[in-house]
Amino acid sequence: MASVFGPAAPTPAALALEQALERARVFHAERASNPILGGALERLAEWQSRRLAETYADLASDSRYAEAIAFFREDLYGPGDYSRRDADLSRIVPALTRVLPDAVVATVARAMELNALSHELDRDLIRHLPRADGLFGVDDYCRAFRRMGRDADRRRQIALIVEVGRSLDRYVRQPMIRGALTMMRGPARVAGLGDLQAFLERGFSAFRRMDGAATFLATIHQRETALLDAIMAGASAPFTDPAGPI
Repeated sequence: MASVFGPAAPTPAALALEQALERARVFHAERASNPILGGALERLAEWQSRRLAETYADLASDSRYAEAIAFFREDLYGPGDYSRRDADLSRIVPALTRVLPDAVVATVARAMELNALSHELDRDLIRHLPRADGLFGVDDYCRAFRRMGRDADRRRQIALIVEVGRSLDRYVRQPMIRGALTMMRGPARVAGLGDLQAFLERGFSAFRRMDGAATFLATIHQRETALLDAIMAGASAPFTDPAGPI
């Protein structure tokens, strides 16, 4: 709330969101200025997205979870340029902190931290792969994974997925927040924030359809942690090679 002496200081949640968005901005700028890096990151994201599709094929075949799997693969951790969406979010941070509860802003901040961390880990992984043209196998991927030496960050990545998912699961049950999102649709389109609005609506729709995300999130935590443990222990093929050309 603003005071007679000027606007209130940003909350810790707002500061965390701004910091995560700045990390994302730096990544997007680097990617845009280096087409070779951008192409390599796009191919790696596609490869990893196909790995996720294979790891969670059983959930994707269940109508309760299919939309959530698609949201994770396509909106949170898939190939594509997210710079417009992240720039849109940067534009409305002050508005978010005025109209949303601090706990919701904190969840958005953690989602953007997950986004930025995933980008940074991919960029680091590219440097350790034998070639950046996508012609690498699971064994190459696992060796590069270990050479990064960022086990703690990978575990943080998994923890953030679960944490953000649990928060979303709570919020989709709150009519006030769902209603606010619907009311934002027209103003967002007028303000040129359509990409961000569509992203938010897809996320809410996916979690609402699940009608309880505990099993979904527990499955992700268990499988991703088991894969990480196997890779760090020296496994060369803890999952099958994602099918299809890069």
